[in-house]
Amino acid sequence: MSLRLQVKKPKEQSTEYDVAIIGSGPASLSCGLYSARYRMKTIIIGDTIGGQLNLTNIVENYLGFSKITATDLISRFKKHVEEYDVEFNLDRVNSIKKEGSYFIIRTVNGKEIKAKSIVLAIGLKRRKLNVPGENEFAGKGVSYCSICDAAFFKDAAAVAIVGGGDSALEGALLLSEYAKKVYLIHRRDQFRGQPILVNAVKSRKNIEIVYNSIVKEIKGDKKVNSVKIKNVVSGEERELQVNGIFIEIGFEPDIELPRSIGIELDENGFIKVNEYMSTNVEGVFAAGDCTNMWKGFRQIITATAQGAVAAYSAYKYLSEKWNKN
Repeated sequence: MSLRLQVKKPKEQSTEYDVAIIGSGPASLSCGLYSARYRMKTIIIGDTIGGQLNLTNIVENYLGFSKITATDLISRFKKHVEEYDVEFNLDRVNSIKKEGSYFIIRTVNGKEIKAKSIVLAIGLKRRKLNVPGENEFAGKGVSYCSICDAAFFKDAAAVAIVGGGDSALEGALLLSEYAKKVYLIHRRDQFRGQPILVNAVKSRKNIEIVYNSIVKEIKGDKKVNSVKIKNVVSGEERELQVNGIFIEIGFEPDIELPRSIGIELDENGFIKVNEYMSTNVEGVFAAGDCTNMWKGFRQIITATAQGAVAAYSAYKYLSEKWNKN
């Protein structure tokens, strides 16, 4: 294993590593930092540095920062990791196979990477409504990221946002600063998000909360111009005239990659890990939102903690398996 503590000029990437970290969010970056400090040759493979943190605007609950933009926090994370000789490959993993004692990783862009251990920090993927018109108008008024696309609806007559958690509440507040009217559609009669966000939404005059309702169809011509909704209690259906709809109904795990290498998942598709982030497959660890650890309390700080623990476990595994200390 090797560690180079000084910042060095970029050099040609290797193809063999002590640990390959799949994903590029906070869990992955934390794991990369700790892996390098454990003198492991490390690569981080992911298409977007920051992962789901890119979908956030302002962070107010990360220790040491009373308020910081997500963009700034990501930049600080990346800069810290880059102080060590951690390599980045901005790509997606296409497949992972075990060949002898090594894992062979192949990316979408055709790169082959050989690793002695793997940390899966693949996060979650956006959940869809799966209603008529959703796929047709994706990018044409249908959005899955309020933070990313709110500014495109400046002075819009009305937009809708669907969901009942923190993401939907934060999105509604942000959209209310751009659009003249915001419909917040929630399938239940109360929100599951933080009380401080619920109170803020209820006090915003241009946000109309539509309780006990689901979206049945997204309609439009070249772009979205209305959504058809149904009250799940009364059965009443109506159509809201909107210029766009933001779907913030949470995330779900990506089960294909972990299943392809025999990783055991829980009933909801999350990767099963023990307290040291070990999976059922020797040499494979997991960290962050993709794991079954601390479900219901997924935070940046918990993801970074899991990433650090996964790095420690990978180091212990390599020390024992490959007899390197």
